[in-house]
Amino acid sequence: MDTRQLRTLIAIVQHGGFARAAQAVHITPSAVSQQIQAIEKELGTTLFERSSRPPALTPEGMQVVEMANDILQRIDETRRALSGDQVTGTLLIGSVRSSALSVLPRAIMKMHALYPELKVNLRISNSTNLIAEVAAGRLDAAVVAENFSIPQLIRWSPFLREPLWVIAPKSMAYSDPVAMLRTLPFVRFQSPVPLAGLIDTELARLQVTTLDVAGMDSIASIINCVVEGMGISIVPDIALRAPEAVDLAHLPFGEPQVFRQIGLIERISSTRAVVIDHFHGMLAETCGEHGVKRSDLLI
Repeated sequence: MDTRQLRTLIAIVQHGGFARAAQAVHITPSAVSQQIQAIEKELGTTLFERSSRPPALTPEGMQVVEMANDILQRIDETRRALSGDQVTGTLLIGSVRSSALSVLPRAIMKMHALYPELKVNLRISNSTNLIAEVAAGRLDAAVVAENFSIPQLIRWSPFLREPLWVIAPKSMAYSDPVAMLRTLPFVRFQSPVPLAGLIDTELARLQVTTLDVAGMDSIASIINCVVEGMGISIVPDIALRAPEAVDLAHLPFGEPQVFRQIGLIERISSTRAVVIDHFHGMLAETCGEHGVKRSDLLI
């Protein structure tokens, strides 16, 4: 198969027949038939029921048309990227469930405002699946936390580097965060994600045994527990933007203060590299003072 044959196949579907497709792609009806027969011979299947008028796609034909659309879209997007017209087409983005997820809609809308021809498709999954999807080319890029299991052919670039804070109702807070963690009721972040591991590692390094009263699997739930006075906890800076967190006291967590990083992964050889670079910049800009631009990584 070649792209000429695939475009002829799509033209038949779009224009409702071989003769009209021939006019659309500027070849003779017999040449259209020859191209379809060549595809059928190569695949060993029948694409059209020729007894009907106009010819109807067989189930196998429907599968081949779907494949042809995908191939031609990727070819067209690659051609635009190589010619310098990169910010078009569809950008397939994945993301972990994270407190940093709140920056994604704003970054996507900024991309849409600046590049109206670009469509962004967002999928949510866990880090393991996202890394595999990017490596296989089923996603252009994905948002994941700093992860030591990223393959060598995958590039990870942080767009957010933010501090972690000990949070507490103002009535419970005092000046020594380590002493607070040792003596006050603690709401633990219990989730199989890098942030939870980062918190637990620093608590162990500080030799702090917390007085756990609850375990929550989301930062939003932790904020609610602390607001209600159940105890204190540890959250990333972005969580302090929540309206519920406005009246909470926050003190640095860790000695020195611990930071967590969130970034984009992409294939090193990606044809969408320029588009992804634009998107990374939007994410960094949306993160404000804790945003990390790619140019900052070179300093």
